[in-house]
Amino acid sequence: ARVPHRREETMTAIQLTGVEKVYRGRVHALRGVDLTVHPGEIFGLLGPNGAGKSTLVKILMTVIRPTACHGSVLGKPVGHRPTLARIGYLPEHHRFPSYLKGREVLEFFAAMSGVPRRDRRKRSAELLELVNMSEWSEKKVGGYSKGMRQRVGIAQALMNDPELVLLDEPTDGVDPVGRREIRGVLARLKEEGRAVFLNSHLLSELEMVCDRVAIMVQGKVLRQGAIAQLTEGKRGYVITAAEPFDEDHAATVRAAYGADAPEADLVFDANRVTVRTDDPLRIQPVIDALRARSVVLSAVTPVRPTLEDLFMETVASDASHGRPGAAPRRSRKGDRP
Repeated sequence: ARVPHRREETMTAIQLTGVEKVYRGRVHALRGVDLTVHPGEIFGLLGPNGAGKSTLVKILMTVIRPTACHGSVLGKPVGHRPTLARIGYLPEHHRFPSYLKGREVLEFFAAMSGVPRRDRRKRSAELLELVNMSEWSEKKVGGYSKGMRQRVGIAQALMNDPELVLLDEPTDGVDPVGRREIRGVLARLKEEGRAVFLNSHLLSELEMVCDRVAIMVQGKVLRQGAIAQLTEGKRGYVITAAEPFDEDHAATVRAAYGADAPEADLVFDANRVTVRTDDPLRIQPVIDALRARSVVLSAVTPVRPTLEDLFMETVASDASHGRPGAAPRRSRKGDRP
């Protein structure tokens, strides 16, 4: 079943500049966040615990007030109340009334969002089918597993036919089969032209679905862009031989690749050599030279840093620069960084 969608043209789904949040005691949760999310893309926000990810999402949803904020959501200033009706939202620690059935949960949130009564039943049925929860639509939420509650949570975030969907840890507690199904839902939302903003600590999940990501550390976005863009200059090729490389073979590789090339561009490990280059043409002379010496090659594999590699590199770089972190504080319910 296709979920209807009425999209208004906007230059950006989210455009933020200099977002700051300072709690009592001069605890800096956000330190000048700059962020851009385009219509029709899946955007992932990642960072360690306490980085300020959920704080940023709550500011976008007007759950908490920023100390400073410049920007727009769906073409309107951040905090513009009528715009919230065009946004779907799944909080990180959501709770549904345990006595309601799955269908009733969706219809309840649809009513709160102003969805006409005549549309609620049909849309709830479509969305429960979308998240593979149709068989449980007449069962009380109190009997659901955590993963099932997450699926219903995603469905309720779509009841108002949003242009922008904010999902805070949407796959938390969901098994591998469920995560795969949720990835399919996200791809469907993208095809329909919606912008999807994901906040998650599951880096492998973000890597599989996101068009672009931002890495946040201690309240500041340190990297932002497509994964291919963020790994530019760090990609390479692994050439694997049937036998270990000896010194003569290594010398052959160095000569074929270029005697003036930096040593770091070639990394030997037993029967493999990693050639650090983005250009596939650079490895052709190496392959030809090895084959000319009757070296049997079993594989030539392109490699690049994973999102986890980028994340760990960013966190380590931030720590090495001695960026001051937020001082520990006692968290307040519903208002924590």
